[in-house]
Amino acid sequence: MSEQTYTPPKVWQWEQGNGGKFANINRPVAGATAEKELPVGKHPFQLYSLATPNGVKVTILFEELLEAGFSEAEYDAFLIDISKGDQFGSGFVALNPNSKIPVLLDKTQGNNIPIFESGAILLHLAEKFKAFIPTEPSQRAQCLSWLFWQVGSAPYLGGGFGHFYAYAPEKYEYPINRFSMEVKRQLDVLDRHLAENQFICGDGYSIADMAIWPWYGALVLNKVYDAAEFLDTKSYKHLNSWANEIAKRPAVKRGVMVNKSWGEPSEQLPERHSSNDFNLL
Repeated sequence: MSEQTYTPPKVWQWEQGNGGKFANINRPVAGATAEKELPVGKHPFQLYSLATPNGVKVTILFEELLEAGFSEAEYDAFLIDISKGDQFGSGFVALNPNSKIPVLLDKTQGNNIPIFESGAILLHLAEKFKAFIPTEPSQRAQCLSWLFWQVGSAPYLGGGFGHFYAYAPEKYEYPINRFSMEVKRQLDVLDRHLAENQFICGDGYSIADMAIWPWYGALVLNKVYDAAEFLDTKSYKHLNSWANEIAKRPAVKRGVMVNKSWGEPSEQLPERHSSNDFNLL
């Protein structure tokens, strides 16, 4: 190993600006940094997000609900630009004290319910509309198991592998090797499971697929971190087949565009307020 051994200090101190690409928004304290109200649209569901994998989970579910005929699932999606610190505005922090995207405000039936954490939002919406989640107890248990597998596993892919491989200011062998090993183990878990199942929870497409695809499907399709070759993701045959099948769904194609403000202009929809917005691109 080429890097020098680091000796931790007795008491860690924050050095502002330390942390690579996202150093300007990382800090060791919570709370708002500025007074900033959130915009509000006309629909009962107000989503404040960005088209990162965690944000895409929710917009895919909304678009799938609408595709399935649930007109009550119409929503407004406002862009939260985390590179500019929008997540630290007072309005956002009031809904999500953790200052992470996405956050949903459910105003249906006169309510005013904030839900944060993408897995919680998926579960809230699936239960509300009784869609994309099994009702049979054993199948429901499997769906929830895989949903929370994603919640617990993805930080090793994102904050672990993704950070040290793609974003860290310096490339170090040990963390890249350590997290590459774990990510490949996770890919193997999915590949073995999908060898015997069309979707994550068997024959039925569910919120488990919508949670896992934006992370692991995008990884094998080389949509995140530009690491498909490095991780040899083509070797996971069943996972690739599943990822490609999900990617072809019309609702998924729309969902990945919502709250996206980078890349090809034809693939961006920074704000979404109507299904007609897609036709204007």
